[in-house]
Amino acid sequence: MTDLRSTLHNVTYPESDGQPMTESDATRDYLFYSVEALRLYFKSRGSVYVSGNLFIYYEEGNPKAVISPDVFVVFGVSHRKRRSYKTWQEDNKLPSFILEITSKTTKKQDQEHKPKLYASLGVQEYFQYDPTADYLKPQLQGAKLGNGNYGPLPVQYTADQIPFIHSQALGLDLQLRQAFKGIGVVPLPKALRFYDPQTGRILPSQEEVLEERDDALQELDTAQQELDVAQQELDIAQQRADALAEKLRSLGIDPDEI
Repeated sequence: MTDLRSTLHNVTYPESDGQPMTESDATRDYLFYSVEALRLYFKSRGSVYVSGNLFIYYEEGNPKAVISPDVFVVFGVSHRKRRSYKTWQEDNKLPSFILEITSKTTKKQDQEHKPKLYASLGVQEYFQYDPTADYLKPQLQGAKLGNGNYGPLPVQYTADQIPFIHSQALGLDLQLRQAFKGIGVVPLPKALRFYDPQTGRILPSQEEVLEERDDALQELDTAQQELDVAQQELDIAQQRADALAEKLRSLGIDPDEI
């Protein structure tokens, strides 16, 4: 037993495959949006871990037993930073939600190999999104695990005909909306947005969060300037009132009796 533990302890689990990331602008931008938006959404919950493009090792002693989803969410573990995710160090918890940003080079893996592997691991929900709508029909697809296999989740529509798929694992809708600032270099068919049906709010991108902060700071600065002007006008009015009262007193009139 000691020899086995020693052997397992000495196994090397790489933190990367040594290959540079070669993602298109659209793929990279939506990967970043999804990870950052979900991190911000679950920030107040200390037991939710959101990450992406990170190695997940699911079999101790076997570094080949590894997956690296574009975006994933694990419930019931700390949201601390990790260099890789080893399930045996995390109470054997695996992602409940996985999203793959599909491209030309990943389509076959995303459609054939990964669903089988994720299903065998017990990943509750598996989503795919194609930013350019060139490789997936429909552009957004979602599936839920049942009896060891994935069954498709239905596409629904809002009152204003925005298509979406609800993620029960996240408690969020994945919607297809108009593209937003900072995403893509050319107009895209439909942009993936996470939507909170409880608050009616779209989960913002990092750029949108910064813009909202800057707008709020600008409004605060404007309000402060208006307050300063009002205070100056009040001070001038008070000075005039004091001067008038002094003049009345010089004429033998008590301003308090007027």
